[in-house]
Amino acid sequence: MRLEEYLGTLPRGIMSGEDVQLPDRAYREILQLAEVGPDDVFYHLGSGDGRAVNMAAAEFGARAVGIEMDNGKCSAAGEHGGPRTEFRNQDVRDADISDATVILFWFADEEVISSMMPKFGLLQDGCKVATLWGPLPGYMPYKVRFPFVINRAPFEAAPGLGEQLLAVFGVKCIDFVTAWEHSERYTKAIELADAENNRFVTILQTVVTWINASNLGVACGEGVPDSISTYMGILRNFYGIETKHLLD
Repeated sequence: MRLEEYLGTLPRGIMSGEDVQLPDRAYREILQLAEVGPDDVFYHLGSGDGRAVNMAAAEFGARAVGIEMDNGKCSAAGEHGGPRTEFRNQDVRDADISDATVILFWFADEEVISSMMPKFGLLQDGCKVATLWGPLPGYMPYKVRFPFVINRAPFEAAPGLGEQLLAVFGVKCIDFVTAWEHSERYTKAIELADAENNRFVTILQTVVTWINASNLGVACGEGVPDSISTYMGILRNFYGIETKHLLD
């Protein structure tokens, strides 16, 4: 099947990011990268079990707010909250985040992302929005410790998608090694329990990253590297996923 068809078989909560929780060390690294401190108001949009919110308050001293649409998750998270935490059971698109100084926003749902962009455009100057893998659409990253990316208001417009991708990876062009190294960092960050799933995600992300770079004209060299062709073959022969058609 084509990659798009495979992605369509995955649970919506996985694709949107709603049902994916990062390990504690990843949350801690994000909070450190964003330099969260006692003067900050931290928001986690889609806060799930509330660990990032509680960590921001307990370890970094911030006032921390979790926005979670799932009532059960929100209630459970609130039971473990402290005096500097608050959990609101609402859709992130309806949340008032005007007092935020740091926001963690990890959604793959394009509708949610699109709906949030006007709201992000109204954030106070200096507010940092932490994302995973890439910055907010259309903007250059402020700080990167891949796969964690910080955007800072007022956001800097990206000249183009190619320039944005190169800025995230910190290179002049993207080759197989760059695509693979960054894909592995992402896989390690989200800490999948199954080793085989880790390998699959790394291979898939490597191929998609290189193809995107090639289509944007920022891949190194000409033609498809042998290593990418090998990975494309693995996806086709062992996982039944076709990616060749994605090449322009």
